[in-house]
Amino acid sequence: MTNGDDPVAPPDPPLDPPLSLDPLLDPSFPSHPSLRLDPPDPPAPPDPPDPLLDPLSPMAPSLRLNPLRGPAPGSSDRPTPALDPSTLAVHLGRPGAPGAPVNAAVELSATFRAGGDQTYGRDDNLTWVAFEAALGGLEGGTALAFGSGMAAIAAVLETVPVGGWVVVAGDAYNGTRRFLSDAAARGRLAVRSADVADTDATLAMCEEVSSAPNRRASGGMLWLESPTNPLLAIADLPALIDGGHRLGLTVAVDNTFASPLLQSPLQMGADVVVHSVTKLISGHSDVLLGAAVTRSPELLEQLRTRRSLHGAIPGPMETFLALRGLRTLAVRLERSQASAADLAERLMGRHGVGGVLYPGLADHPGHKLAARQMRGFGTMLAFEVTGGAEAAELVCQSVQLITPGTSLGGVESLIERRARWSGESHLPPALLRLSVGLEHPDDLWWDLDQAFARANVT
Repeated sequence: MTNGDDPVAPPDPPLDPPLSLDPLLDPSFPSHPSLRLDPPDPPAPPDPPDPLLDPLSPMAPSLRLNPLRGPAPGSSDRPTPALDPSTLAVHLGRPGAPGAPVNAAVELSATFRAGGDQTYGRDDNLTWVAFEAALGGLEGGTALAFGSGMAAIAAVLETVPVGGWVVVAGDAYNGTRRFLSDAAARGRLAVRSADVADTDATLAMCEEVSSAPNRRASGGMLWLESPTNPLLAIADLPALIDGGHRLGLTVAVDNTFASPLLQSPLQMGADVVVHSVTKLISGHSDVLLGAAVTRSPELLEQLRTRRSLHGAIPGPMETFLALRGLRTLAVRLERSQASAADLAERLMGRHGVGGVLYPGLADHPGHKLAARQMRGFGTMLAFEVTGGAEAAELVCQSVQLITPGTSLGGVESLIERRARWSGESHLPPALLRLSVGLEHPDDLWWDLDQAFARANVT
């Protein structure tokens, strides 16, 4: 308040133009995009697709299947030898442009700007692409990643027409058999089990279902495992695949126990291969992931549709971890496989232990066949102990290094009595399945031996 002798100060003139807090939002500000003197640089042309990353690249097949690469600049004219699968596992799926990171990035985005190749996160993700290029290259086809092994299994089985027949290995993975039992109970599929170690009997069953007068659909599938889970039976894959095709059946092979480094069903003629990537491929018991691999463009699109419509997609971080695990698959497999063979031989001579199942043993019924169609005998074995189910459970409770638990293929060894699960009543009650990890075989044997003593397995 002023007295009458003081002059009244005029108000401050308004700022013209008004200040803007954000120069990029103020059209009168010199740095606003519409007033920039220099036009923006034209967008750089996109880099050519990396043949090791892009599964549709025409170079990809030659790079995936033990390629003969041309000579490097300035070198002799001799081509590089065909690359070993263990080398491909390290290099496939990596970014290859100059200045690119060595590892594929984790792409965390649910959606993408319009106008590009990617639209929505349920349909595409570059982390998936990197993993799929690597696994597809090792298997010799095009891979699709799924949220779990069961998601991949379900997607493949969903390609069978309503009412179609599925002939499945009698001791196949429990989850596969449970899915098929549920589908059969709902009238979705018709299912028969077969001893896939008996080629003639399996093909006879396939012929029976393919010519059944009451068939409701023209399509059908032969579902194989080799080695089987958990009895480690060996199927004659080339003979069964060829016979299944002659009878008009699609042939799927669960290659989880062998991994793409030990067995190549697509090269034997299979239509599709499935993996529980959770197991050997990722190898650290920290990821749930599955995959399907095929050479058929038609089947690939069916599986891609199933993955998207069923929401069976993998997380980008899980896919990144699986790809990182794949890089070390060869060295992990080498160590675990050698230890499994060592333990199988020791178990053969242990009192109170019988029925040792390992394809690498000379007396295994499928040993010669496994040696012919595999590049190794794997990391899984099974055996029975005297004393029945109670003694077997006590062995699992008494181990100190080996982890009692389900699953397989991790760096840690795992043991369990498989008949404890619903749907496994066909298994011997005292059968123990052992997934051999990276511990020293002498330490694993000490652990088993002391557990046998505590359980009075003599």
